[in-house]
Amino acid sequence: MLSRLFTTFLAGSLALAALAPATVLAADEVAKPAAKDGAEAGKADDFSKLPAFPADKTAHQTTQIGGKTLNYDATVGSLPVLDDKGKTIAEVMFIAYVVPGANRPVTFALNGGPGAASVYLNLGAIGPKRVQFGAEGDSPSDPATPIDNPGTWLDFTDLVFIDPVGTGFSRARVAEDEAKKKFYATGPDIEYLSRIVYDWLVKNGRLASKKYLVGESYGGFRGPRITHYLQTRLGVAMNGMVLVSPYLEPTSESNGDLSPLPWMMTLPSISAANLERQGKLNEAAMAQIIEYTRGDYVTDLLKGRSDPQALDRIVKRVTELSGLDPTFVRRSGGRLETQAYLREVYRSEGKLGSRYDSNVTQWDPFPFAPEQRTNDPLLDSIIAPTTTAMVDFITRTVGWKYDGRYNALSYEVNHLWSGNEETNKGSVTQLRQSVAIDSKMQVLIAHGWDDLSCPFMASKLIVDQMPLMGDPNRVQVKEYPGGHMFYSRGSSQAALRSDVMKVYAAH
Repeated sequence: MLSRLFTTFLAGSLALAALAPATVLAADEVAKPAAKDGAEAGKADDFSKLPAFPADKTAHQTTQIGGKTLNYDATVGSLPVLDDKGKTIAEVMFIAYVVPGANRPVTFALNGGPGAASVYLNLGAIGPKRVQFGAEGDSPSDPATPIDNPGTWLDFTDLVFIDPVGTGFSRARVAEDEAKKKFYATGPDIEYLSRIVYDWLVKNGRLASKKYLVGESYGGFRGPRITHYLQTRLGVAMNGMVLVSPYLEPTSESNGDLSPLPWMMTLPSISAANLERQGKLNEAAMAQIIEYTRGDYVTDLLKGRSDPQALDRIVKRVTELSGLDPTFVRRSGGRLETQAYLREVYRSEGKLGSRYDSNVTQWDPFPFAPEQRTNDPLLDSIIAPTTTAMVDFITRTVGWKYDGRYNALSYEVNHLWSGNEETNKGSVTQLRQSVAIDSKMQVLIAHGWDDLSCPFMASKLIVDQMPLMGDPNRVQVKEYPGGHMFYSRGSSQAALRSDVMKVYAAH
């Protein structure tokens, strides 16, 4: 979950998530570890003294899907990351759910951040058990009790959840400066994670299986790049990708003073949130909003002062679509900056909306401050339930005993991430290339209508500009009620499952 910010935010300096991929999680308000001196630094870097990871451990479990009992093996284990001299420089933890039987597909799952473990897809979206989090009214102190997940994909594919280095229990075994070079940059990140996929397949004798990848948020950025790297460098052909709330193209979010793209991408999601608050959100209503955004809205934005009536038309229509005060809309020029909108829409209630789902709110502890002074409402609320449930599952239910800290969402890793030109290029190039290489590859891009961190309109515009390359349905964009983690809503999770099953059935 989360986008390069997974990219995420604090506010003000926090307007991260959608803006700068690697900024996502944090900002200047995140405490930095104190510098170490002499002996203490040497001791901290003596990785030979780190406790060893336990051996892989498997527990036999069941879940109910559609009134039927499904038996499966849940394995918690790890794979080493080796340098070119064969030295172990990191250990990556995975959780695999495997149903006994022949000819089963296998799906690899990654979240984003950078700095997010795969727990959000696991316990929120597609794993055999789920914990409720991420919706309006959910509390971090609610019981983190896993229940059978009606939206799981386990009945039609085995699932392998990968925690990148620095997330979950996965860890580097080199000093911080070296870890930044080996793991916390775009190129190395894609290369070692691709190798983890390859190594798991070899270790488990699954190279001949049909193979898929699901990535959420910045995991959606990783998806096309990992797929392309596996195809062209490691010789592993993936059958398809499912990109959930993906962060695909950062450059489309910039230059809002000249380009209409940033405002085109967010207006439909803001409008969807307003419709949802009125109980009027549906595909027909959204189709009209998308048509306006692609048509009269962008035309009037581009006209600027050359047409004195353009601003009046924009203000009138954007006020209707957003439900905001017309004075605020006029002062914004009909260009609704995300963080300003999230404060304004709930200002009279003393609350803040979340960038990941603008109808998920919390109290604003600093309502009179000129800028938002707290982290995103949704991010802070999901860490406790996901961490509690996952650590209990790993250490008690499966019995993989380890005393280290579990990082569901690591601001420290996000802070270490080094943005570079490669990241700024996005992953659309690799998406196009992967689809071109394999004429049978299927891609489903899934979004929540209310998501302002990775808005659905960006993916629609990206896919609309792709060549068809055969069947136009090979690359599809689907939207559902909800936000970045739209699967927190049962009906949206069920719709996603139905659409994904069609992708797998194509093979």
